[in-house]
Amino acid sequence: MSEDLPKEALKTVIEALCAPATTPGGFDSRADQWREEALKAALPALLARTSTKRLRGRLLVHGDEKLLADLAAEGTVTAADVPAIVRHRRVWAGLVSALARHRDQVQAAIALLPRLADHEVEHVVRDWDLDRYTRTEGDASAPPLPQELFDAVLEACLTPLAAYLLSPEPEEGWEAVSAFSKDWSLQLGGHSGWTMLARCPERWKELAAHPVLGTAVQHLLLDQAETQAVEDARFRAATNTDPDNKELPAEDPAPALSEDLLLACLPALCLPELAKLPNPQVTARRTLHHIAHRIHNNPRLPNLAADQLHAATDALVARGQLLSPFEKQANDHEFDGGVLRLAEDLALLSANPDHLAGACAQLACLDQPAVVSPATSRTLIRIVDDSLDPDYDRPARLLERHSEHRRVQALAALAANPHTPHAAVSDVLHGLHPAELAWIAEKTGGPDWFLTSAASVPTAEDEDDGVLRLLSDDDLAQHSDPAAILQSWLNSPAADEIHSRSEVYRAVVKSRHHTLEHLRQIPADEILCRHEPEIALKILLDHCGRSTGRWTALAAAVTFAYDEEKSTFGQLIDSLDGAPAQAQALCPSVSILGPESSSSSVGGAGWPPVGPA
Repeated sequence: MSEDLPKEALKTVIEALCAPATTPGGFDSRADQWREEALKAALPALLARTSTKRLRGRLLVHGDEKLLADLAAEGTVTAADVPAIVRHRRVWAGLVSALARHRDQVQAAIALLPRLADHEVEHVVRDWDLDRYTRTEGDASAPPLPQELFDAVLEACLTPLAAYLLSPEPEEGWEAVSAFSKDWSLQLGGHSGWTMLARCPERWKELAAHPVLGTAVQHLLLDQAETQAVEDARFRAATNTDPDNKELPAEDPAPALSEDLLLACLPALCLPELAKLPNPQVTARRTLHHIAHRIHNNPRLPNLAADQLHAATDALVARGQLLSPFEKQANDHEFDGGVLRLAEDLALLSANPDHLAGACAQLACLDQPAVVSPATSRTLIRIVDDSLDPDYDRPARLLERHSEHRRVQALAALAANPHTPHAAVSDVLHGLHPAELAWIAEKTGGPDWFLTSAASVPTAEDEDDGVLRLLSDDDLAQHSDPAAILQSWLNSPAADEIHSRSEVYRAVVKSRHHTLEHLRQIPADEILCRHEPEIALKILLDHCGRSTGRWTALAAAVTFAYDEEKSTFGQLIDSLDGAPAQAQALCPSVSILGPESSSSSVGGAGWPPVGPA
């Protein structure tokens, strides 16, 4: 806009630029686009020369967030313009930061913080210097962040957690979240609160003693400070290089919390605010796991608060009845993990012999490693492909393949607790799988009595190899009955275990020694879409032939819908001998999108490609 424009013309120009472009025939979209572009270009100059509240309000409506924030940082837009701005849009963090760059507007900017969403408040500080990565040598630096603004943002970020701790009722729908969160990390995470707290470590001790916010600060420090220190150390190690451009080795970070600060945080250590929550069987378990997580992060705490930890652990076990008799429900895939976590947490926190013995008893009730043959061996226990390095057959490595060593690992942790009765541990040792005993001998550095007890567990003299070996066709051909060996694979426990069953099915289907009877025992979706679908195609072509009814029944049986009840390939074939409706009654619809498949693994139609017969 020309600087020669007289003041008397401003009102007319503003009214013209703010009015939609029209013609005798109505609205002119093309001319209105030119008008908007001209208004946007002239907006800074017009606002700088206009003081009338009504005219400024008309202009402010047409500015976007970035432009208005830039103008506020320059001083063209002031706190007096905020009512006109918020009449048409919500407050955003950039506007608050821009207003606070001027000392006379800091309090006005602080007054806008309650109008920001909780997740946006911290951005007022984070985005204070947006140009810090792009600023060139000649550009002016951002002014220092006003301390009163930092304090106001810090308080605003800590207040939601402080309020939650005063009335910690779980929010609606929290039960669905609990399947993913094993502790209170989602409720106490306070991402914005910790982000602000991490910016002022020199004030942690003062803030931990704050009469209102102190409890929230204590929780955040116990949960986040040491984890952040480790992450920062890893980042420094990854970005620091020596003159030869080689990464320097990572150094163990110094403790983020001093002993005095840990002592100041002890009132929050055992989460007393959550002690009386409803549904104690769930809440007590989550609280116990959260305390254990804090001990892992701050290993000095047991020496500073042993009695407090033991008392809190006993109270949580009693209130939540965590060691009461239990039954595993069908399709409860979280059950084993819950038992293992409880044992690990009690091994870390408890000094009650009865509770520790109860944890041992729960471990004894867990299933043996699922992929192990009932005829077990101390040296070979998992499905091993013949092409793997023989060293891979060592029990410790095989057991860890799918984290199946966690039961014996939890038992070792319980044995390391001096309060755990030796008899309770010994009882579990006699029920372990031989591979778990081998894991103890190779992997555990536990107490001598534990290692001696594990080594003294008797072994049956007739104990054989016990490994389900997936042999090549050439190796199978050297046996008198290859088909019987394939059948033994399908009969093994590994064929029912989620981590290994596809390996078994794949080996059977790919083998030239398989028969139709072998294939009939395999789930239909494995045959149709995962392993050699052309084999299924030939069988279906031979079986259906020129029968229209069978082809119609096949179309009705094969769907894209997920089906929890898996039909075997034999059931599918047998169901094709009736009418389509009868076929669906005899055999549930076969999903060719199993739980481990995705839509990208099949074509646009629900069939394998049909080639010439």
